[in-house]
Amino acid sequence: MGTLIPCIIAGGAGTRLWPVSREAMPKPFMRLPDGESLLQKTFLRAAGLDDVDRLLTVTNREVFFRTLDDYRLLNKGRAALDFILEPFGRNTAPAIAAAALHVAKLYGEDAQLLVMPADQLVQDVEAFKAAVASARELAEQGWLVTFGIVPTSAETGFGYIQKGQALNNGGYQVARFVEKPDAPTAKQYLEGGLHLWNAGMFCMRVDAVLRELETHAPEVLASVATCLASSHKKDGNKELQLELDSTTFALAPDISVDYALMERSQKVAVIPCSLGWSDIGSWQAVRALSPADAQGNQCNGETVLHDVSNCYIDSPKRLVGGVGLDNLIIIDTPDALLIADSARSQEVKYIAQELKRQGHDAYRLHRTVTRPWGTYTVLEEGKRFKIKRIVVRPQASLSLQMHHHRSEHWIVVSGMAMVTNGENEFLLDTNESTFIKPGRTHRLVNPGVIDLVMIEVQSGEYLGEDDIVRFTDIYGRVPEPVKS
Repeated sequence: MGTLIPCIIAGGAGTRLWPVSREAMPKPFMRLPDGESLLQKTFLRAAGLDDVDRLLTVTNREVFFRTLDDYRLLNKGRAALDFILEPFGRNTAPAIAAAALHVAKLYGEDAQLLVMPADQLVQDVEAFKAAVASARELAEQGWLVTFGIVPTSAETGFGYIQKGQALNNGGYQVARFVEKPDAPTAKQYLEGGLHLWNAGMFCMRVDAVLRELETHAPEVLASVATCLASSHKKDGNKELQLELDSTTFALAPDISVDYALMERSQKVAVIPCSLGWSDIGSWQAVRALSPADAQGNQCNGETVLHDVSNCYIDSPKRLVGGVGLDNLIIIDTPDALLIADSARSQEVKYIAQELKRQGHDAYRLHRTVTRPWGTYTVLEEGKRFKIKRIVVRPQASLSLQMHHHRSEHWIVVSGMAMVTNGENEFLLDTNESTFIKPGRTHRLVNPGVIDLVMIEVQSGEYLGEDDIVRFTDIYGRVPEPVKS
C-alpha cells in the first residue's frame, strides 16, 4: 500500500459564522471552547494517523502565515509540511487536482491522498482512524472513497449520499449524490437507512483520481497542470511551498469536486461512519458544543441576565446585560455585533453577503488583523487620521515600503525597534518615536527577544491599506523580478 498523504483543504469564508469568521480570518481559524481552532483539530487528526510523516495543505496565499502559526504550535517538527498556495479560490476540484499532481510528482502515483476539509469537527478520533483504514483498503482497489456520516436527524442543510451495492470492508458503491433536500425528504432519508450525510472527505490513490479526472474533468486537470508548470516553489527546513501562478490558475474552472468528478465517475465508494461529526455550519452548531445552564443559556464572557432563556451569548471582551430575551444568538466582537433568532441562524450569511456587496471592511477584516510579522489593531479612525496598535514578533520585520498619501508617526510602547526612515537606520527604545513623511521609504524590524509594541498614528488624505508600495520583503510579498 502506498504512502498516505493527508491533504487539508482550507478554503471558504464561513459567512454563516459572521462576525467571528471573515474573509481574511475564515472559519478554520475560529477558536472553539477548548481554545483550539478547527484547523488545529484537523491537523492533529491527520498527524495522529499511523505512518504519517508528511502533510499537505491547500490554502489561500493570504492566510498562509496564520496557517503556519497554528501548525507550528502543534507540530514540533514531527511531520514535514507541504503547502499549495492559491492566489484566490477556484473551488475544490482544482484544489484536489493540484494536490494529486503535486503528490504524484514528488511521492509517487501509488500514494494515497486523504482529503480533509479544515472547517469540520470530528470528536470520535478512534472511529475516524478506523474509517480511514477501511477507506484505504478500498482506495487501493481503485475506488474514489468518500466518507458518509450516518444521519442522526433529518437535516436539510447537508448534501446526502445514497448507498448502492455493498463492497468489502464495510463500504458501498455510491448510487448517487443528492442535493440538500426539503424537510419531508430529509425525514424519509433518515427513516429509510440508505442515505448518509456527505462529509466532503475523500481517500483516493493518486493514479486513480488523476485517471478519473482525465476521463470526466479533463479541462480541470489540464488547466491545473499548466498552472503547476508555471508556479514557483520554495523548499527547506521540512517545509515546501508551491505558490500557484495567478494568471494560469484563473483559467481553471471554478467547480466543486462533487460536480466535476464524483457525480460522474462510476468508481466512487462510500464508507458509512459515525464520527461525532459536525460541519460547524452555523451558530446553532457552535452552541451545541457548550453545556447550557438551568435556563438553557450558553454564555461566553461576563453577563448579567434577567428573565433570559435559551440564548447563546458570546462576548469575551464586553459585559452583556439582557432582559426578557428568549431563543437569541448574540455575538459581540470589537467592531460588529450580531443579534439573531436562533431558529434562523443559517440566514446570517445574508448579512455577510450584504456587507461584501457594500464593500464594507467588516466583511473582510477584524479590527485586529494578522500579518506574517505579527498583528495590528485599529484603535480609532476618523477623517484624515487612523491610530493603530502594532505588535511585531521577535526577529520579525515589516517590508521596506512607501506610502503616497499618508504620513506615519511611530511611538514605541515596549520593546526595541530597528527603524529605517529614508536614508537613516537607527534604534528606538521605549517611549521614543519617529516621523515618516509621505513618499519616504521605511521599515520596522524587531531585533529583540520580546514582542515590540508600537502606536502608529497615520495622517493624510487617503488611509487605505492598499496605499503601500513594497520594495523588499522577507515573506515573499514582493514579486520577484522577471529574469531576462
